[in-house]
Amino acid sequence: MIVDLVKLEGLNNRFEFSISADGLDFETENVRLKSDIAVSCEIIRNIPKTDVTGTISVAAEIDCTRCLIPIEQLIAFSFEATYVPSEELLREGEAELDTADLDVDVLDGNELDMREVVREQILLNLPDQIFCDDECKGLCQKCGANLNLIDCSCEETEIDPRWAALKKLT
Repeated sequence: MIVDLVKLEGLNNRFEFSISADGLDFETENVRLKSDIAVSCEIIRNIPKTDVTGTISVAAEIDCTRCLIPIEQLIAFSFEATYVPSEELLREGEAELDTADLDVDVLDGNELDMREVVREQILLNLPDQIFCDDECKGLCQKCGANLNLIDCSCEETEIDPRWAALKKLT
């Protein structure tokens, strides 16, 4: 969905739409979207900046950080983003950034691609780590077995060569 910002100047505009998860590349293998992305947002156009606030929700399948088992999860969050033309940033020259500036993005032209805004916001709001269970044991570092399902004997039979000399002391 492309929004023409010239038509929005000085107006508060609410949008509610859904975006198909097909074709949105998240550049990560451990996240798969399972439903369309529901977006509700407001775009406020004030020269030179454009503010976008809203909510996004989507059903996703995310791999457990420890054992890689897929977990169904609803990703829902609110967001705020500010866009300024590239000329506005270049005009200021060198400047010290503060935390508020981290939410400012560069906008080329007078159109805002909402698919790209939604993609970026989902990537920023994905959980850093997700576990299938608080007691998840993960994968064996030697054989790759899921330690939640089986007890492998790799740890018992193999000794790290860096510690082998200590074994002789006992």
